[in-house]
Amino acid sequence: MTALAHRGQAQASGMPLSDIVIEALDTVADPELDLPITELGFVRSISLDDEGVTVHLRLPTSFCSPNFAYLMASDALDALEAIDDIGRVRVMLDDHHDSDKINAGLAAHAGYKGTFGVEAEQDLEELRLTFFRKAHTAAMERAVTPLISSGVVDVEGCTHLLLRDVPDGPEKYALLRRRVQIGLGVCPNCRVVVDEEGRTLSAEEVPMRMRFARSVRISMEGNAHFCRGLLATRYADDDECDGTSGPVITDLRHHMFDASRTATITGRSS
Repeated sequence: MTALAHRGQAQASGMPLSDIVIEALDTVADPELDLPITELGFVRSISLDDEGVTVHLRLPTSFCSPNFAYLMASDALDALEAIDDIGRVRVMLDDHHDSDKINAGLAAHAGYKGTFGVEAEQDLEELRLTFFRKAHTAAMERAVTPLISSGVVDVEGCTHLLLRDVPDGPEKYALLRRRVQIGLGVCPNCRVVVDEEGRTLSAEEVPMRMRFARSVRISMEGNAHFCRGLLATRYADDDECDGTSGPVITDLRHHMFDASRTATITGRSS
């Protein structure tokens, strides 16, 4: 089920606003790790009142890449503002060396270049595509490696592997989502092992591509484990949200939110 469909069902069932907010934030991923910010513990708090919602984010270190930090905060803002009748949305990045700049840019809806000016090294969508391609490479390796390990296909034979040959399951679902994100087809007859541009590889090229994909996947998983550890260490003294739990939810509303009135939200898949 897509995040879009899942949230649509949640809204139709009258889910509490706090849960709808979390569902929206579930669609926001760390671009380098390709994991939801909720799963990584990056959402410290959610505060609801009659004016809207305020979300505070925090990262494993104060010097995490500003473009990564902006991407996550901006995507969180977009996901929350897509909730119909949510009211005012504020997303605040805490404890980062560029917190003031990023928070001011988000509040003014200034965009990436408007926030960082000459410091913006590349267009935000170009940056996003770079990480989508990286996520696709890792997803491809996760889907193909079990087929090689079980003897269904050898490495060189992967050049002929089609999407219909990959068994249904989480790995295939993740691969299809990543293909959509970078503009690749999801027809059952599409080749699975391709380069970043979607080009079919020869039998001679496949082993190198698979070794590279494995290194990307291992790097992402290792970095995710490292970041979780850093976050837990950094906020170990936070009694309310210590980096392994959370977010802290505060509901100060006097008027209840009518979830049945919300429109279907268009969000990025996690």
